[in-house]
Amino acid sequence: MGGCSSEREVSLVSGRNVAEALASLGKYEVVPVVLDADDLEAMPADIDAAYIALHGGWGENGGVQAALNAKKIPYTGPGMLASQIAMDKVKTKMVLEMKGVPTAAWGLANADTEKSPLPLPVVVKPPCDGSSVGISKVSRPEDWKSALDLAFSVQSREKPVLVEEFIHGRETTVAVVDGEAWPAIEIVARNGWYGYDEKYKSDETKYPFLEDGELSGRLKKIAVDAYNAVGCRGVTRVDFRVSPLGRCYVLELNTSPGFTSHSLVPKAGMHTGLTFAEVCDRILRSADYDR
Repeated sequence: MGGCSSEREVSLVSGRNVAEALASLGKYEVVPVVLDADDLEAMPADIDAAYIALHGGWGENGGVQAALNAKKIPYTGPGMLASQIAMDKVKTKMVLEMKGVPTAAWGLANADTEKSPLPLPVVVKPPCDGSSVGISKVSRPEDWKSALDLAFSVQSREKPVLVEEFIHGRETTVAVVDGEAWPAIEIVARNGWYGYDEKYKSDETKYPFLEDGELSGRLKKIAVDAYNAVGCRGVTRVDFRVSPLGRCYVLELNTSPGFTSHSLVPKAGMHTGLTFAEVCDRILRSADYDR
């Protein structure tokens, strides 16, 4: 847990929750490892498996996965290559399109791009950050520059940012564990915008499970298709927008989803009848490494 990314504080909360939950089961010796650098120097030598609660940066871009592969230590979540793809929203878009998985229209913008490459409204996203860091919705031309400035405040100005069609409709998410889709959750955020504050700070954001069995079934199938297209294993959360006509668009895949009090993977697992600790245990038992 921890790490050096912009998501360090969220990671520490997730990591502590997971460590406490696994320890409560009474069958593991749990060693919390807080990383302050992009290496495994802080990790003891005699580890049987690693539960990755790192969010963003080295925890999701294939870095810690490569380091654990080298040590032949099983770890939770996808392997190095799938992590690299999923961490980069542009690479993810390319793979999803190539595999025929529906995703929102998109384009790229540089720091000096004067207007959106797509019709407004759009969402401007740094391709390699998570937790909605640096993301904003642009509905008016006069908001374009401030959205670009925000995106480039968290990433290098040498690389483009992602500009994605804003899909009017509902926001949903599906957790996939070992290729099995868990119940689909709708995200009902204040003012219809699910940003950083709405994710981690607001108690007004609601997370009802989808009552529409047909829509839920389609979302779960597409989530597994996206999971397989990127080459995931273990746990991954697949995020969607659903249009008023019921069309489902994959936005991104999160290969190290949060385990805070607001997080959705544990909510989905608990909806299947598992306890929070059992959700963590199920994910830990899926640990593997790239051979």
